[in-house]
Formats: sequence, C-alpha cells, structure tokens
Amino acid sequence: MSDRSPPLTPDLLMHAYASGVFPMAETRGSNEIFWVDPRRRGILPIGGFHMSRSLARHLRRGGFDVTLNAAFDAVVAGCADREETWINDEISSVYSALHMMGHAHSVEVWQDGKLTGGVYGVAVGGAFCAESMFSRRTNASKTALAYLMDRLARAGFTLCDTQFLTDHLASLGGVEIERAVYKRRLRAALELRPDITAPPPADAQGVVQRSTQTS
Repeated sequence: MSDRSPPLTPDLLMHAYASGVFPMAETRGSNEIFWVDPRRRGILPIGGFHMSRSLARHLRRGGFDVTLNAAFDAVVAGCADREETWINDEISSVYSALHMMGHAHSVEVWQDGKLTGGVYGVAVGGAFCAESMFSRRTNASKTALAYLMDRLARAGFTLCDTQFLTDHLASLGGVEIERAVYKRRLRAALELRPDITAPPPADAQGVVQRSTQTS
C-alpha cells in the first residue's frame, strides 16, 4: 500500500485499473484510501469456473431470478454490509458514478422478490475486475458469480481479476499468478472491446452446460 492518494475520481479509478492497481479503505469509516498492487494476483480463468454438483443442482432447481445492472448500488451496499469492509462512502460513491458511466456492472440474484446476493466490478477493455460479492441465502453469491463468468465468456472477455485468492475463490476455480504475468494479461485484454451487456440473458441450464469444470 502507498501513502494517501489524490481524491478518488472515476477517471483516476479507470486509469488505475488499466495500470493494474485498485483502491481500498482500511475500514468503512476511514477517510484514507490506498492503492494496492499485489505481488501475487488472484484471477478466475475465463471458461474455468468450477461448478460443483451441488451448485449445479441448485441452479437447475431454480426458484430465483438473475439480472444484470438492475440494482448496482444495492449490491455495493450488500457487499459493504459486514463487520469488516474496505468499502467506505467515497468508494461507494465513485463506483456508483462508474456504473452510471457504463464502466461498473453488477449481477443480482433475487428470491421471493428480494435481493439475496450479487457481485459487482469494473470492465476495462477485455478485463473484468471483480470487486466484491455478498450472499443473504445459501448459494446466492455463487449463483451470481456463475452467471457473471458465463456472461464474461460469452461476451469475449479474456481476464477476470479477483485481486486476491481466498479459499472460497480457489474452490470455484480461482488461481494465483505473479504480478508480472497479470500485467501482461491485462495489457493484452486492454486491446479488446467486449460488451458485457451484449449477450442475451442466460437460463440456468445453459450456465451449467457451458461450465467446463463440473466435479
């Protein structure tokens, strides 16, 4: 982490993502924002989402709806609604502005008319920088991520950045790569111009069928 950066703006944030760094706050109430450039970077390989049999059964069973960009601010709020979070008011505000500009996107999961899970991130060229996800019911965040990864693949994205690799992400197919490797892949992805909104909505059966790793 570096010293205190200039005020966060949409243009600065997009430049940071294109350079391979991202912002974090120490806590929800902190006024300090730091730029992070991990030595080892977590990614979810496009086309390499690991769908367990239990998640496949959950998707086929249904009982939920999945949308794109229907409740971006609510997804960010859901991700920040935890005891410890790096999402402060400044970060929430700037990502909301990026969403209005068409750069930040969310996938939402609805059950019984209520938002029960979601994931959001920023598209820069052919890279999608996934920021955070949340779940209020079993499998809701996994469902959102499965639909996101399916959409990224169908839209032609080549890189999904998860910043860090957690045990949870590793169980879904996430891996770690060296910083230099990530930067090379990012530079290549920046040459592309896929549109995350272009693919038509997917049904659960299609998401399961297109998943390349079912265990």
